[in-house]
Amino acid sequence: MAGPRVELSYVPLVPAPLNIGNVVRAPKVLLHDHLDGGLRPQTVLELAEEHGYRELPASDADSLGAWFRQAADSGSLVQYLETFAHTVGVMQHPDAIHRVARECALDLAADGVVYAEVRFAPELSTAGGLAIDEVVEAMVDGFAVGSREATEAGTPIRVGALLCAMRQADRWDEVAGLVVRHRGRGVVGFDLAGPEIGFPPDRILSAIGVLDGARAHRTIHAGEAAGIDSIRAALDGAHAERLGHGVRIADEVPVDGPLGPLAQRVLDEQVVLEIAPSSNVQTGAYPSLAEHPVDRLHRLGFAVTLNTDNRLMSGVSVSSEVTDVATTFGWSWDDVRTVTERALAAAFIDGDERARLLDEVVRPGYTALQG
Repeated sequence: MAGPRVELSYVPLVPAPLNIGNVVRAPKVLLHDHLDGGLRPQTVLELAEEHGYRELPASDADSLGAWFRQAADSGSLVQYLETFAHTVGVMQHPDAIHRVARECALDLAADGVVYAEVRFAPELSTAGGLAIDEVVEAMVDGFAVGSREATEAGTPIRVGALLCAMRQADRWDEVAGLVVRHRGRGVVGFDLAGPEIGFPPDRILSAIGVLDGARAHRTIHAGEAAGIDSIRAALDGAHAERLGHGVRIADEVPVDGPLGPLAQRVLDEQVVLEIAPSSNVQTGAYPSLAEHPVDRLHRLGFAVTLNTDNRLMSGVSVSSEVTDVATTFGWSWDDVRTVTERALAAAFIDGDERARLLDEVVRPGYTALQG
């Protein structure tokens, strides 16, 4: 005689809600974050006191943080960049640079970032006579110490340094040489930063030659304040592997109609766009997040990644940026996972480390969240 019938119940696995708490848990990859744009307000105050910097516009951390966000929220990239006078002003000594870099690694790790490339123009910390190599050494050692402390605390992270040359200055060759000299010792690549309009990236051909000769990685700020011509110059003149921002490629991506020729090339070649939506709104590229083209570019298959640009000035974290984009445009965990894996694929690290992060960290992390 058959035994009693047993009803088997099936409980489907349900994805975790895509909210800020769960996004913090998600393993994230950050490609575009400025060291001098991510200081803790309290650190700015303490370093100013320690090193005699007297120009700060506020005397307590809450007021200072609010000032940075309000001053940056001007709708002008030029005015946005002026806020950096204060953060750079307190980063003129090795101990200050080291502290800022260490805290950067700790803060990103606490936000669930597992790999980051953080950029800084070392020439900006030489106003008081500090040697430019000392700036780089303090920065990469700070990243290393912070990463080690975060990993020991259970939030593992690796941080690579991108060295920026300022477009309006004339130290491009020197910075390119720094990248080559310090490659393998914490430096992963070159960037060109600063005011985009009037300073095209194809005017620094000697520096690009240094990078090309050493096969050094580079990402170039282009397509933020300026448009298609700037992007073309970054690709053809500077041999950019990634575009810092690059969002103005949307100028050739109509809502209805064919792509422009450069947009089609960027899509076909999967040139990575280091998009920072909140920053783009602050600097006046787009009037609001809802009107930002990040979702349209992503849906069309462009190599979109999500980035913070300047966490202090924009008042954002990697997790808040991802959450805001996902909420605004109805993204799923699949979308977040896609932009994360894209960013990792474009990171300036060796293939073995990339594969390890993908197989042991990123994919298991998203599998757990997706149910």
